[in-house]
Amino acid sequence: MKQNKYDDVNFFSEYKNMERSIKGLESAGEWHVLKELLPELRNKSVLDLGCGFGWHCRYAREQQAKSVIGVDISENMLQQAREMTNDPFISYIKMPIEDIDFSNSQFDVVISSLAFHYIESFGAICKKIYDSLRPGGSFIFSVEHPMFTSRKEQDWYCDDQGNRLHWPVDHYQLEGLRETTFLTENVLKYHRTFSTYVNDLLNAGFNIRKMKEPIPSDEMLESAPEMKDELRRPMFLIISAEK
Repeated sequence: MKQNKYDDVNFFSEYKNMERSIKGLESAGEWHVLKELLPELRNKSVLDLGCGFGWHCRYAREQQAKSVIGVDISENMLQQAREMTNDPFISYIKMPIEDIDFSNSQFDVVISSLAFHYIESFGAICKKIYDSLRPGGSFIFSVEHPMFTSRKEQDWYCDDQGNRLHWPVDHYQLEGLRETTFLTENVLKYHRTFSTYVNDLLNAGFNIRKMKEPIPSDEMLESAPEMKDELRRPMFLIISAEK
């Protein structure tokens, strides 16, 4: 199953109005951590899987990457990315991540932001990414944290007054499909455990360099007090690996 929710009119309309969609990377709560895990991008060939509006592609070129390819399944996302990009060294390809088939050792760096929890087999993607990287190449990605994806509700447990009491975790060991609500109903995501993410990377041949469970930056906590609830449970998982 290759979901293309972003070409749904209602879903995409809601997504375009998110702050991170309007303001870009600096409004993404996990960006300050992901950015620190990226290797030197100067003169590197970069692949961005699930590139969306192309924010990471353009950042890579700002860091003087030699060339960047962004892949996304959504024509709406890619149309927006192309409108925001004026750079002959960035190219966008409409393709499901599951279907990538690049040359061996084609890239120095592969990036993916919040895309793999929409894909059924992370292990299969890891093998394709490993083959597409040059020896010593870097693979850095973020996903929704397994504690966040375990329940299809993906929401706080609240009292009768709506106060957030705790973040429930259930069915953690039961990996697989979750039909959730994100912006609209009927959004399909795949839950997998922390150990599955790690073992799929190791089985593909990667060395894991670092893992992070990011919290909002001090600046974001000051400007948006409601973000303090993000200190109560992890929402994102970021892993840096090397071929």
